[in-house]
Amino acid sequence: MIDLRQLQALRAVHAEGSVTGAARRLGWSQPTVDYHLKNLDGQVGAAVINRSSRGSSLTPVGVLLLDRGEEILTLTDRALRDARELTQMGRVRLRFGTFPTAAAKLLPSIVAQVTELGIELDAVLEEVPQLVEHVNRRQLDAAIVYSVPDHELAFRSDIVTTEVLRDPLMLALPEGHPLAARAAIDRAALLTLSGERWLFAAAWDDPMDAMVIDAFAQAGHTLDVAIRTDDFQVMLGMVAARMAVSFLPRLASTREHPGVVLRPIDEPSFVRSLLIAAPADGAGKQPSAAVRQLAEAIRGAVSALD
Repeated sequence: MIDLRQLQALRAVHAEGSVTGAARRLGWSQPTVDYHLKNLDGQVGAAVINRSSRGSSLTPVGVLLLDRGEEILTLTDRALRDARELTQMGRVRLRFGTFPTAAAKLLPSIVAQVTELGIELDAVLEEVPQLVEHVNRRQLDAAIVYSVPDHELAFRSDIVTTEVLRDPLMLALPEGHPLAARAAIDRAALLTLSGERWLFAAAWDDPMDAMVIDAFAQAGHTLDVAIRTDDFQVMLGMVAARMAVSFLPRLASTREHPGVVLRPIDEPSFVRSLLIAAPADGAGKQPSAAVRQLAEAIRGAVSALD
């Protein structure tokens, strides 16, 4: 079985570029670092570092071990920190990620609920691709993300996801637009907007944008994406100024947007799923007890939106 000190030595060599530097970083003697690295060589059956007069670097096997080992060391550090916090303060701290729209609508309620349970949140605001990466690397204990049909998120097999909300898309039109008088927009009406100027997200690979683009492409249309922004207020201002049409999730909308008419899109596929994503630990393949409590708080916050 791998000794945590072997992984610590490997990580330190990678960071410092030499065994001497690794020893200094860890506060160990150089023979101690060498001892743990040689034992790791023996367990793997191959060298984990290349040594030269210019220093030391990881072999391909060493890189693979470090990639996996970082997760082990992170979990170990986290377990010790949680245990100490619970012992000293009676509280547990969770690293929690969310994208900005969900944070604005859900975070106050979530924080209020988990605080009563003795859980403190270190909240991180990122876009969904970054949140997926952080959860996969176990740098976050849990995150709220979203997915859309036919655009699955690249989670590792040890990440558990649970849907908490189906969030339909709303078409954003300027007041007085020919479609603004409709109560809802069906696919046929939506396709009449193929000649309009559109406003999409700043990222070219945004899955919600891709879903809309694909729908028009299937009908033989290419959209004119004239403006890009991730700021919904800027987007609504552009729509009100008749510079473009766009769409936004219902979660991001409020009751009134001067100069803008929001209409539901009567198409089942035009929806995103809000998911709780968290690493699964232990034989039961479930998130930790604190993360499960956080998930209940998220569900409570979502229910309060209705």
